[in-house]
Amino acid sequence: MKTIYLDNNATTRVADEVFAEMQPLFCEFYGNPSSMHSFGGRVEKKIIQARHQAAALLGCEPAEIVFTSGGTESDNAAIKGILAANPAKRKIITTRVEHPAVLTTCRELERHGYIVYELAVDSRGQIDIDELRRNLDDNTAVVSIMWANNETGVIFPIEQIGGLCRSYGVPFHSDAVQAVGKIPFNLSNFPVDMISLSGHKLHGPKGVGVLYVRKGTKIVPFMFGGHQESGRRAGTENVPGIVGLGKACELAMKNMQHENSRVKLLRDKLENAILKTCPNATINGDKVNRLPNTTNISFEFIEGEAILMLLDQYGICASSGSACSSGSLEPSHVLRAMGVPFTAAHGSIRFSLSIYNTEQEIDFVIEKMPIIVNRLRQLSPFVKV
Repeated sequence: MKTIYLDNNATTRVADEVFAEMQPLFCEFYGNPSSMHSFGGRVEKKIIQARHQAAALLGCEPAEIVFTSGGTESDNAAIKGILAANPAKRKIITTRVEHPAVLTTCRELERHGYIVYELAVDSRGQIDIDELRRNLDDNTAVVSIMWANNETGVIFPIEQIGGLCRSYGVPFHSDAVQAVGKIPFNLSNFPVDMISLSGHKLHGPKGVGVLYVRKGTKIVPFMFGGHQESGRRAGTENVPGIVGLGKACELAMKNMQHENSRVKLLRDKLENAILKTCPNATINGDKVNRLPNTTNISFEFIEGEAILMLLDQYGICASSGSACSSGSLEPSHVLRAMGVPFTAAHGSIRFSLSIYNTEQEIDFVIEKMPIIVNRLRQLSPFVKV
């Protein structure tokens, strides 16, 4: 049975071109890039190339790119690095709908004496800029607000947030893991000081990411040891991962128009068909300001896990929320923060597409979803049939 993969916000397949670029670095060009010999020097050139490829996608300088092990490390390094550089300031501002890599980090810091303020979101999943403005003060060390939500695809007003932070002189970090590769970036002219990205969200390998640090931003290294990454992140470089990420960034630039046209059309086709054929189905989040590949739909009075199990029987992969939270039976913290009713939040499904999805796959899902939903509704004790 063919797998129809609609869970690309959890992870993506590695592009063939990325795998081909990585393969020689395991057994053929395996030198340490920090070595003095020319064998290691050839590997170092590959890292330099990847740094330029990542910088080109983000619209920044290569020197502002720090390679990490992924989005979680980048988020931790940004927040903790800023706090260490500004020990007199004790306040962190974030939102209630952040990825666990940010939210759990902030709540752990709160246990160690920091003041953490979590901005609320409305029913569309958007923050109130005035609430942010009211809470910015001289004690604020950092603001960390995601670029786009991983569960709903909602895009936050990052330029407005960044401009406000800059006017108060507060460093601004954004977890851009879900946004990079799906929408255009030009950080050179954008009021953001740090962003995080992860390779496996844009058809690169797992275990590698980037922390963008704007030139002049004061940050204390998260890890100490060797001189790698210009002293900003110690540890022997994950060369195959870094080179793969660089190639994935290059491909993302080429596929950006595809992502925002064909992928968006497929997403809209799937979404509109489900709303038409499945009663009591609603879209969660801002329908306008969102990623082109993501839709989050609630099916009232039925369990999301049950929907996923039946989808899986047809070879269809989707999600009931963030993969990092999938071990919990609690409703999504994002949907709860948006005020989605409990009966709907428990029945939420996230479909996230990629450039590799076809219209035939979407048609197959459209055919099966009403069958699944009707079957589960007949079993639900909350629905009269």
